[in-house]
Amino acid sequence: MRTEDPGLLVGIDIGTTGVKAVLVDRELGLVAQASRTNQLRSPDAGLAEADPAQWSRNVDSALAELADAAGPRAIAGIATTGMVPAVLAVDAQGRPLRAAILQNDARASQEVGELGARIDTDALLAVTGSVLSQQSVAPKALWIARQEPEIWERTHAIVGSYDWVLAALGAPLHVEANWALESGLFSLDGEVFTPVVDTVPGMRERLMPVRRPGEVAGALDAAASERTGIAAGTPLIVGGADHVLSAYSAGLGELGDWLVKLGGAGDILAVAEEPVVDARLFLDEHPLDGLWLPNGCMATSGSLVRWVQALLQIDDLAAMDVQAAGRAPAEMLCLPYFLGEKSPVNDPDLRGVFAGMHLGHGAADLYRSALEGIAFGFRHVAEVMREQGIRLENATITNGGATSLLWKQIHASVLDAPLATVRDHPGASLGAAFSAGIGTGAFTDWTEPLSLVRRGDIVEPVPDQVTRYDEAYRLWRELAEVSGATMRALARR
Repeated sequence: MRTEDPGLLVGIDIGTTGVKAVLVDRELGLVAQASRTNQLRSPDAGLAEADPAQWSRNVDSALAELADAAGPRAIAGIATTGMVPAVLAVDAQGRPLRAAILQNDARASQEVGELGARIDTDALLAVTGSVLSQQSVAPKALWIARQEPEIWERTHAIVGSYDWVLAALGAPLHVEANWALESGLFSLDGEVFTPVVDTVPGMRERLMPVRRPGEVAGALDAAASERTGIAAGTPLIVGGADHVLSAYSAGLGELGDWLVKLGGAGDILAVAEEPVVDARLFLDEHPLDGLWLPNGCMATSGSLVRWVQALLQIDDLAAMDVQAAGRAPAEMLCLPYFLGEKSPVNDPDLRGVFAGMHLGHGAADLYRSALEGIAFGFRHVAEVMREQGIRLENATITNGGATSLLWKQIHASVLDAPLATVRDHPGASLGAAFSAGIGTGAFTDWTEPLSLVRRGDIVEPVPDQVTRYDEAYRLWRELAEVSGATMRALARR
């Protein structure tokens, strides 16, 4: 039995709508957590940006709060996680040269089309596991090079959100393995994929080394120590993609396990023993050796809910849940393509739609329709996974949206699947803390921290709503088909 105190572990999640940091004890689990709000910026149609300086301020503030919570106990290691693949153009000192371009940003649709005509897209999918889409890094880098040539000239490196945060704390610049994989710039084996990289002049020189989750990347520097109150020299550990670490820390470790992640964007992941390559899905490595996580990522989820909340001036989401629960299911339909869409349609020129409204509808109906539209999007991805033979047997639902019982019930009924919950689950930040434990030796292997995952209640489908949603889903698919041309034409304007 261990008697020495290895110290506490910190995991930091750089999310679309907030920074969340957790303090974890290797035996007791979650000790404390801190969160700060991030501002998603969408200055024009299809644009999604964030201010890295705000991330840094939020991280420093959250770490200082956790340092106070730790008291006399040492913090043994810090790891980060976040959205993928966000794009930061930084100079040789790691300073951002412009706002971060988020993964659901659709500004480079022209570049996506151009690169698609210049490369073998079938080979791209086969070698990297990713299609060329609005999420790909090369089109966004090409957009910067063309639209902001002075920025591109000064750019020393292209990195992701959570890797940049680790660098801002003192680690050398790098990119994590699943950022690399989802970027479309690297093969499934982690090698640079030349046909794509060479389409962007100067891209190759701006690529940083690829690091794997659990690796020690560096140490907290003196400046970061001064800002946070954490000892200089504290190991900085490579974390991973938020959806991957969220799935892992929710207990997904066996075939048949799958996760619905209600973050700022929406993710659905399933455990597989082999790489599943499909143009409608993304592919990531599981932290457990030999396992993969084929997944779908929707451009909006919680970010759409926040937009509706702001638009309708909803002060209390819990109270709105109560009102919306009293409305009939699927009174209207929402296509949640307010930032285009990634999985499974990969179309940045789609736009959001509310259909079927009449003058008797109110704010609660619009709000419920948005929740349902996102759930229909998840069902669409789940259908693609089943077509590929992926086993979807034991479902779990997590992240910020999972705090809403109404939204969980809607998902259970739309997906016609019982949804397990995780008690006191802070999301990907917990998986990042587990990564810190691997890097510091607090955990001997990736299976050990899973004993800290605490299962919660099961949310069951509501039988009469299952039937109602089956019918509504068919109409939702028809609406997406018939409105697509109109939405694309509006986007081109």
